[in-house]
This record gives sequence, structure tokens and C-alpha cells, in this order.
Amino acid sequence: MEPWANLHQPVMADELLHLLAVRADGVYCDATLGLGGHSERVLERLGTLGRLFGVDRDATALGLAKSRLARFGERFVPIHGPFGELRTLLAGAPPLDGLIADLGVSSLQLDRPERGFSFQTAGPVDMRMDCSQGETALDLMERLDEQSLAAILWEYGEERHSRRVARAIKVTLSNNTIVDTLTLANVIAKAIPQREPHKHPATRTFQALRIAVNDELRQIHSLLLAAPLVLAPGGRLVIISFHSLEDRLVKQHLTFVPAVADAHRSRGSGITHNPFVALAKGTVTPSDAELAQNPRSRSARIRAARTLTVEERTQSSRREPAAQEPPWPH
Repeated sequence: MEPWANLHQPVMADELLHLLAVRADGVYCDATLGLGGHSERVLERLGTLGRLFGVDRDATALGLAKSRLARFGERFVPIHGPFGELRTLLAGAPPLDGLIADLGVSSLQLDRPERGFSFQTAGPVDMRMDCSQGETALDLMERLDEQSLAAILWEYGEERHSRRVARAIKVTLSNNTIVDTLTLANVIAKAIPQREPHKHPATRTFQALRIAVNDELRQIHSLLLAAPLVLAPGGRLVIISFHSLEDRLVKQHLTFVPAVADAHRSRGSGITHNPFVALAKGTVTPSDAELAQNPRSRSARIRAARTLTVEERTQSSRREPAAQEPPWPH
């Protein structure tokens, strides 16, 4: 049995494909390749002239995806690296007709205890998506003082009891008694006075540590800055996010808030107004059928947009075109 056979199917794949509107001869990029579930669905719609670039900084996931997608031959181009460096990774590639990203941690990473992402099984306190470089979550907690650690838990995990948790972690670290992820989860649980229904008390802290270790928000920001520069006119961007911090960033970029405009100006991209037109009103959420089949999809949200066409870019007036919501298949 193949390594990916028992893992969950890609989240909201039908909705993603509908919004991506794959062309047989198109050029696409999956910026979060993972085990290749979304990429496989795209590649099945590509002809011999089509191409899909699959990017992932997790070497283990990339290797498994290469095996899974080998049957597509030259239509699939695997690339090892962080999606925040997308412009560099795609140097020399033609403009994209579509770019997709499924943010957050993958099932492969969650389900392998040795990766250290899960608070439900014992493993090293690691949490790195690229195991070949950078500090682990344990390194991070040891390096930061209590106040700085609490700030990370509050900012990236929205943990209400961040100070209590940070204090408990630092005290336990001073005694050298955090030996694995289960130990860490128990320390966190004991520090939280009131638990949220249906949520493990370590959820927010583990999220915060993972985001900090992998510099996820900056990576997402860089990806979204690159998107209008690597997409062809009329190219489509489809992003799946899983928590409010990710979704807020995506929304800011697709609506081109002042901070995003300033970031483009500072990079000299030449983009001075919103390059995107929404493809769906607000966010698209999982169907009831998918929620029943895959509980991990419950917090998934899709935002999608396309870049301006050549005609729209050359319009003398700078008025933005109205958002267009495609009809959903019955």
C-alpha cells in the first residue's frame, strides 16, 4: 500500500478546481504540494502541453509526492523550497494561469510523531516543516525569555492564558523535564484554568509555536506579494486557510489594504492599485458531506481571485471591476 493511501483526501478539492478553472494547456503552481492531492486533481485535467510546478519545503513530502505524481511525466515539475521565495523558485518559468496554496500543517506532518507537530502522541518537540535547517520548537522556547514566549503565544495562538502557559513552560524547562510533545502538552493543560469545549488545551500553544518556528505569516505575506507578479493577466489565485491569522492576511492582500500597497511600493513591484478581482463573495466553506467525512476540514476557508486582464489594466479609468461570483455546479 502506498504511503499516502490512508491519509485524508485533499481539503475542498472540488471547490478549488471549480475556482481554478483548469485549462488543458495551462501553467499552474501548487505552492504547498504536500502529498500531492490537489496537484493530482489538477494534473488529471492537463494535456501534454500543460505544466504544474509543485513547491514544498518538506523534503519528505516532496519525495512522496514525486512518487505519487510520476505517472504525469514532464507535466509535473517538483521544486524544493519555501513558498515565500516563489519568485526565485519559479525564475525562468512562464507566467502562471493559476496558483494554489493550502496553508498550515499537513496530515503527513500531524500524523508522524517524529515530526513533533501533534500533542496527542509523543515525539520530539521539533515542529519544523524543513527538518534540514532552523531551530526546533524546543530551541525556540529555551532561547526566549518568559515575556517574549508569552507574546508569541498571544499573537500567533490567540491564547488567553499566554502568560500562565509561558511561565509554566519556562519553569519546566529549567528543570529539564520537557522530554517530548506529550510532556509539553501536559504542562500546558495544567497551566490553563478553564478549558474550551471540544478543544485540547494545548491547541493554541502548539499552533503558535509551529507558526513561529516556521515563520509562517511572513512566508504567507511574501507568497501573496509574489502572486500578482508570477500570475499571467487573468490568472487565478486560490488559497485555503485554516485559522483567522492566515485568512486575515489573505483578505488584506486580495482587497489591497494600505499596508499591502506599501509593501509592494517598498519592493518596487510597480503595482499601485488592487491587481485582483474576487472570484467568490467572501469565503467558501466545506460542504456538509466533506465535514462528515473529514473533520479536519471544519475550519477550512477558501478565498479566490483573478488578476486583471490586459484590457482591464489598460483602461484609462482606475475604477476596479466589479467582483464576479461564478455559479456553483448543481
